[in-house]
Amino acid sequence: MHPRRTAALATVTLIGLTAGLGTPAHAADTVSITDPHEVAHFDVSTLRQPENLVLEPNGSVDLTFNRALEVARVSPDGSLTILASLPQDAAGNAIVSGIVRMADGTLYVNYNAGSQSGIWRIPPNGGTPRQVVAIPGAGWLNGLAYNPEQHALYATDSSLGLVWKISLADDTASIWAQGTQLQPTTASGKGANGLKVQDGAVWVSNTTLGTLLRIPIERDGTAGTTSVAAQGITGIDDFAFAPDGEVVAAQNAASEASIVNVQTGAHTIVLTAADGLSNPTSVAIRGNTVYIASGAYFTRTDPNLLEGTLTE
Repeated sequence: MHPRRTAALATVTLIGLTAGLGTPAHAADTVSITDPHEVAHFDVSTLRQPENLVLEPNGSVDLTFNRALEVARVSPDGSLTILASLPQDAAGNAIVSGIVRMADGTLYVNYNAGSQSGIWRIPPNGGTPRQVVAIPGAGWLNGLAYNPEQHALYATDSSLGLVWKISLADDTASIWAQGTQLQPTTASGKGANGLKVQDGAVWVSNTTLGTLLRIPIERDGTAGTTSVAAQGITGIDDFAFAPDGEVVAAQNAASEASIVNVQTGAHTIVLTAADGLSNPTSVAIRGNTVYIASGAYFTRTDPNLLEGTLTE
C-alpha cells in the first residue's frame, strides 16, 4: 500500500449556471481527495491491468482487464472474481475497454478486434458474453456510457476521433459525432477517450489535446455543437462527475488525477504517483467516495484500484 496523504485543491470560485452547461451553481469551496488507499492490487504478469470500471450497488467494483480480455469484480474486501472472459481474435490483438452497468445488473463492454469489433453483453453477476452489436468500421472503441432517455450507448473511438451511438432498441450502431476536436493529433495517439452522459450532454475527453469536451444532445437525439469545457489537462483519460458537478479526471501517462471545474475550466492536480496512481485509466464516484483504476501501462508496476474520499 502506498503512503496516504490529503490532496488539497486550491479554492475555486464558481460562477453559477453557465448558459447551456446545466451544471449546479454553488458557492466558492475547497475540494480535496482525502485518504487515498489501495483496495486491490492486480498482477501485471497476467495482463490484469484495469482499463475501465463501473460500480455495483453493494459496494463492489466491476473492471475490464483489457488485454487479459476479462471482466472482473472486486468485492468491498478486495477479493477478485472473474465474471466473464471474451474471445481472443485470430491476430491475438483483441482488447476489452469501456464498461456500462444497466439497472438489472447486465453489463455491456466495448470489444476491439478489427473487423470483429463491437458491443458485447454479459449477464448479471457474470456468464457467457454475447455480441449484441457489430461495429466492423470501428478503429479503437474506448469510453462507453448509457443514456436511458435515448435507450442508447455512446462509445468513443480513440483512433478515428469520433463518437458512436449504439441503439439498444434495434441493436444498430452509427456515427453520432465527429470533428477535429475529437481527433488525435498524431497517427498513434488517442483522441476521443473517456465519455460520460451528464446534464443533457455527452462529455468526452481528448487525450492528445488535453481537453474535456461537451456535446449537447439535441431534442431529436442528434449531436449539437462541440464546445471545450476545459483544456490543458495533460494526458486526460477517463473522468467522472462529482455530486456538485465538478469532474475528477484520470491523467494516464502522468500518473496524476485532477479536479476540473467545468464552469470555469480551472483544474488542479490532487493525486499523484505518491498516492498510489500508476497510469490511472478510469474514475467512478458514488456519493463522496472516489474509485480510480490504474492500468500501469507505462510503469509496468502496481496496477491497482484506489479509493479515496471527496472532501469539501
